[in-house]
Amino acid sequence: MLPEADRNAYPDSQMSAPSGPAAPTVLERPQRLARENVASEIWNLPNALTLFRIFLVPFLVAVLLTKFTGREFVGLGIFLLAAVTDYLDGYFARRTGKITRLGTLLDPIADKLLTSAAFISLVEMDPVHVPAWMVVIIIGREFAVSGLRSIGAQQGVDIPASSLGKGKLVSQVIAISLLILGYELGELRLTGTIALWAVMLFALASAVDYFIKFTRVILLGQPRK
Repeated sequence: MLPEADRNAYPDSQMSAPSGPAAPTVLERPQRLARENVASEIWNLPNALTLFRIFLVPFLVAVLLTKFTGREFVGLGIFLLAAVTDYLDGYFARRTGKITRLGTLLDPIADKLLTSAAFISLVEMDPVHVPAWMVVIIIGREFAVSGLRSIGAQQGVDIPASSLGKGKLVSQVIAISLLILGYELGELRLTGTIALWAVMLFALASAVDYFIKFTRVILLGQPRK
């Protein structure tokens, strides 16, 4: 124990523990920055739009498969709203520089969930004008390309979508919209069926194109063109 004189030599501010929150240590700062980076990558407008598109999928299926007056128009509205978010999330990602790994992963998943759910629902609604075998080819193409992309990602290679793939997506939106309306408006059924054939042809052509690119880049090691 210090003598009285020695104790008085130390001010109270030096003897007592500091008040208030402690300053972050050297180890805590990188952890805090890492958490902020992860939060910024997940919670941004483009990713929110993509997650909203996924959120709309079960509502689209429920509306299309529930018999009530005007379900076709409600279902078409939900589908077109989801399709618009597909354009907006890419637009805002490029505009704000928020192109993240999570967004790159979720965006094609959201697209495939939306179109697959719509096509499967249409098979249930109108199997005559929406044959199941055509839908199986279209959805099977999506699974095949996703598998090739996964293999490419493991090799550190990203093969971008071609103009055929983009044409397929546009034709899908048009075909699904016509087929939904065609269930109520009979005169559009033939047009919707023709559009469905176009989707299937685009799907097959884009799948062959993607497989050729995959073979050149991954299997033969040629540079991307």
